[in-house]
Amino acid sequence: MATVVVFHHAQGLTPGVVAFADRLRQAGHCVHTPDVFAGQQFATLDAGIAYVQQIGFDACIERAVVAVADLPVDVVYLGMSLGVLPAQFLAQQRAGVRGALLLHACVPVSEFGDEWPAAVPVHVHAMADDPFFVGDGDLAAAQALVAQAPLAELFLYAGDGHLFSDASVAEYDAVATATMIQRITAFLAALDK
Repeated sequence: MATVVVFHHAQGLTPGVVAFADRLRQAGHCVHTPDVFAGQQFATLDAGIAYVQQIGFDACIERAVVAVADLPVDVVYLGMSLGVLPAQFLAQQRAGVRGALLLHACVPVSEFGDEWPAAVPVHVHAMADDPFFVGDGDLAAAQALVAQAPLAELFLYAGDGHLFSDASVAEYDAVATATMIQRITAFLAALDK
């Protein structure tokens, strides 16, 4: 059993993010879902991004760091889109991290340090034709991460949805999410070996 911290995307801690976390709980993991927006949710990704631009990306990371301050360090950080920022930051900066799962986004490793910690396994999951993932440089960042880190893997799914793992948004893809959940539960199970 792993302890997993799920950081939500720019629309907030939506019912779909909670449902995703519940699927990991059903697999036997202890899952935390900090709300870095303090209860605010946004109907569209654009509205959520506008809010994040107002408060600042650094503020989102700082709120996430505060939210996990009392948790043990040997956790797995999972970020969904915007949530990748704190997940990746903590995975690169906090000693003792067990792993990282970066969903729908990936930023260059250089944003948070010189290199990815060699002992920290990491998966990146996204849709192959997601315009945000491909067009904003996330795909290139993920490919560079996989080339650099010995325990890194990139999984691309057919389609162009960005938040495809959130059952409460229109671009939800049940088939791709089910496959991703299988890969994530295998990733988490491997940490116990």
